[in-house]
Amino acid sequence: MFPYFRRHDIADILIMSFLVYQLYSWFKNTKALQVVIGLGFLVLLYVVTKNLGLFMTSWVLQELGTVLFVLLIVIFQTEIRQALYRFSLLRNLFGRQGNSTQLDLMELARTFFVLAAEKTGAIIVFQRKEILDEYLLHGVHLDSLVSAQLIGTIFRSGSPLHDGAVVIRDNRVTQASCHLPLSANPELPRHFGTRHRAGLGLTERSDAAVVIISEERGEVSLAQTGQLRRMVTPELLSGELHALLAHLAPETEKVSVRRRFFSNLWPKLTTLLLVSACWLIITAKQGEIVTVTAILKFHNLPEGLALVKSSPEDVEVQLKAFSGLVPSPKKLDIEADINLAKVREGTNQLAIKSADFHPPLGMMVTGINPPIIKVTVEKKVRKTLQVKVKTSGRLPPRLSLRKLKVDPPVVEAEGPQHAMEQLDSVETEEVNLSVIQRGAVLEKRLMAPAPQVRLLREEPVRVRLGPN
Repeated sequence: MFPYFRRHDIADILIMSFLVYQLYSWFKNTKALQVVIGLGFLVLLYVVTKNLGLFMTSWVLQELGTVLFVLLIVIFQTEIRQALYRFSLLRNLFGRQGNSTQLDLMELARTFFVLAAEKTGAIIVFQRKEILDEYLLHGVHLDSLVSAQLIGTIFRSGSPLHDGAVVIRDNRVTQASCHLPLSANPELPRHFGTRHRAGLGLTERSDAAVVIISEERGEVSLAQTGQLRRMVTPELLSGELHALLAHLAPETEKVSVRRRFFSNLWPKLTTLLLVSACWLIITAKQGEIVTVTAILKFHNLPEGLALVKSSPEDVEVQLKAFSGLVPSPKKLDIEADINLAKVREGTNQLAIKSADFHPPLGMMVTGINPPIIKVTVEKKVRKTLQVKVKTSGRLPPRLSLRKLKVDPPVVEAEGPQHAMEQLDSVETEEVNLSVIQRGAVLEKRLMAPAPQVRLLREEPVRVRLGPN
């Protein structure tokens, strides 16, 4: 069924599977994934209706898809920027630097529950891999070691920094009294105040972990990827934070390749099967083999030789498309770029290879007719030719043509030896004598005397009518 299955196709499937799984891992707990699943259902419905010949339904879905594509870019611009940042290979070079100081997460968790027991509201942001600077507003910059006493002091009632969030980055307190973006989730419970909505809003836009302490209910919650979970004990909170932050520490034990490969095996296998199915659907309807005419082009002709002719001047090439998504070869201009580096003076026979063609991605050359062409080359010679003015029409009454002066009177030309031996002069563009005036100076271009002959002057010549 797939006679041209290549190693490139395996790489194609594996790369797409990796990208799709990464997107799934990042957005599996967000509404963006639900929207993508809905769009996937619409795409599947469009394919089914189109193949069944339901023209109106497929047309409506096709037009709707054009509008939805623009809306998705506008609505999910934050998620798109976040995904592009995560794909960046340089973010670790210009991002945060490691810090050897370790957090005492159990001590911090106990401090959080003490604040909750005292009905002291607080919001603590733990930055993970993604930089949060664009989401933090009006913060007071600090650079302090993280300690239970410092956190408790910042959020005590009456402290000038208690209103806002504390940011912990690289195991240090970097900002306090920060304002965070609010969640736009309409399904949040009504009893959630600004503090909870701010914590959730930041986790919807980044991979940060946020601890939220309710002032009214005295509860401790952990927000991550737009989800809020209540923590009932300091031990539970410490364990959750350790799971989220442990891989950021430089002392963390490296995970083996085998463990990375087999972790979350079922989602990975499902992604691989889905991508493979999509690849089969795309390539199942491979284009038929089409014969098109390809024009011959030449390069690397040795110095001192001139191309006289090639026989034939074009060849027929058979192209096969790997997928119905690529355009038909009949709509493309195909050329064969022939290397003349090894030709010698006289008639040469050259074999045309598939590598001489550069078809678009998704196509391959399956046949060439004829496979061999004849190329005739001769020695290139240079010769000085006289410039002659080509005239038309008649001079006005009472005027006679005494002399047409050309500047320069001669030009250099080069070309095949047999062609140059038959040439003594080269003509200009036509000069209409019926409209020319005495003493007028005209600029006229030189006309190439033969296709293989090249004039070594590109500027026009000057033509003057007069006695001098």
